[in-house]
Amino acid sequence: MTKKVVVTRQIKDEHLNQLKEKFEVFMWDSAGDPLPREQFLEEIKDADAAMTMLSEKVDAEMFETAKNLKVVSNLAVGYDNIDLEKAEENDVIITNTPEVLTETTAELAFTLMLTSARRVIEANRELEAGDWTGWSPYHMAGTDVFGKTIGIFGMGSIGAAFARRLKGFDCKIIYHNRSESKYAADLDAELVSFDELLEQSDFVLCAAPLTDETKYKFDKSAFGKMKPEAHFINIGRGAHVVEADLKEAVETGEIAAAALDVFDGEPISKDHPFIGMDNMTLLPHIGSASVATRDNMVQLCVDNITNVLEGKKPLTQVK
Repeated sequence: MTKKVVVTRQIKDEHLNQLKEKFEVFMWDSAGDPLPREQFLEEIKDADAAMTMLSEKVDAEMFETAKNLKVVSNLAVGYDNIDLEKAEENDVIITNTPEVLTETTAELAFTLMLTSARRVIEANRELEAGDWTGWSPYHMAGTDVFGKTIGIFGMGSIGAAFARRLKGFDCKIIYHNRSESKYAADLDAELVSFDELLEQSDFVLCAAPLTDETKYKFDKSAFGKMKPEAHFINIGRGAHVVEADLKEAVETGEIAAAALDVFDGEPISKDHPFIGMDNMTLLPHIGSASVATRDNMVQLCVDNITNVLEGKKPLTQVK
């Protein structure tokens, strides 16, 4: 019997055809909107594999429904949308897409930092609104990155790639992990406590995976320990942050600004509390969004599915 693969978002023909050559494939044909939950559960009933996105909850209900499932290939480094315990109970292999998106995501983090530091979005809004009245000494004056202390919460491969980009900026790099990072020595990065990271950093980058320990780590107390001139940057997950506390911290000047690529509940609407704030730089979760990187991520998902369904070892197994 031909094995079935469910693909929950539209992918390129070059990747889709690799699966179709060997398997029966259902692909949700909308590039933007997620596959409706009810249809996902219906299609997964007789599926042997699924290529999922962060928008799909791979939970107990899904595992109960998908009795034939052998592998879930998640198009992301993170897998907080997946219940790993239930996957193990049901003998389902979980894979992700590490490393292939590291440099692209680090570039986006660097872009956010510079954009926030130099008030790029705020300046662009003024220009487009026709409110620019001319040059003056402190008009749209931002802050330098050169020579500053950069704190990285989560010195994994992406945090380290971000830190490498600071070499030409003569920055001091500090970081907080549960244990010493294997990248730290090459980067001359110093392991510090979470409180020290907050208190000493001019820019704080959150690049950690979302866990029970890191969820809502950045709250009123955390922002209260940061410098008033500090910028907070988040490329990890939105649920690292208590958003109401961040809004208050930025509005009251407790911190200078924030730059976010992720939110606690995505997508956000046009009336989200952060929208329109001059000292907020907001992007729609595009950390790994270069064409080449997304192609590599999808290909890795295809290879993981194919390997498992053909009885081979997956390339990047989580569990």
